[in-house]
Amino acid sequence: MSKSNTKIRKCLFPAAGYGTRFLPATKAIPKEMLPVLTKPLLQYGVEEAITADIETMAIVTGRGKRAIEDHFDISYELEHQIKGTSKEHYLTEIRKVITNCTFSYTRQIEMKGLGHAILSGETLIGDEPFAVILADDLCDNEGESVLLQMTKLYEKYKCSIVAVEEIPMDETNKYGVIAGDPLEESVLRVTNMVEKPDPKDAPSNLAIIGRYILTPDIFDIIRDTKPGKGGEIQITDALLTQANEGRVIAYKFEGTRFDCGSVDGFVEATNYFYGKSKS
Repeated sequence: MSKSNTKIRKCLFPAAGYGTRFLPATKAIPKEMLPVLTKPLLQYGVEEAITADIETMAIVTGRGKRAIEDHFDISYELEHQIKGTSKEHYLTEIRKVITNCTFSYTRQIEMKGLGHAILSGETLIGDEPFAVILADDLCDNEGESVLLQMTKLYEKYKCSIVAVEEIPMDETNKYGVIAGDPLEESVLRVTNMVEKPDPKDAPSNLAIIGRYILTPDIFDIIRDTKPGKGGEIQITDALLTQANEGRVIAYKFEGTRFDCGSVDGFVEATNYFYGKSKS
């Protein structure tokens, strides 16, 4: 029985990608563990999930990603070495995360796209609605986090939600792009979704970024979704099935988003957070 009316209790983090744009740094270090200042990208994502009152983190990893599990675990030797010293405070934030959350892991055996990565996490999620955060997209807010804004929206609409932002038309081939009918301010009922369209074929300039809320029927839909752009199973294609039934909304979120999957975006985020730390 689907629990589509329950609150969002779990957040899925697809973290099995190779991070090729950051080679050679990501040859041995997961891209999700690259630090913006002193904190890994994935920790920013987990902390955002916590702001939405989510305590169960489900992480889809792959080969060579053990550093992720080690990060969200106690390091007894390190704790012992710095206990009682002036450096002990450096671990305060991550200790709080480890104490307040439950982490579970599974591996994506083959890299077959984001849809396949999400399907790989089904065993960790079960039959209930859930959030998805892509750690590459680092978001910052003075008020409510993007995911908190979205979980509140889910309580109202009880359907899948994608976060969107306006992008230059010449960049549509980098994103999933939506078209929709306005429901209320900053909210649209999605009528079409296209994965990485050429600018001339794009239905709008509203691009999906790495924040989703998905209803559990998405797993069966992904199973029936044929490979699309790039020969991969795209979550955009699976969501279009729901959208054709009026069951997907797009949300123009409040906040600042950095594409940390690109070197330019990563540097921009680093400079931004450095500036905040000094202000």
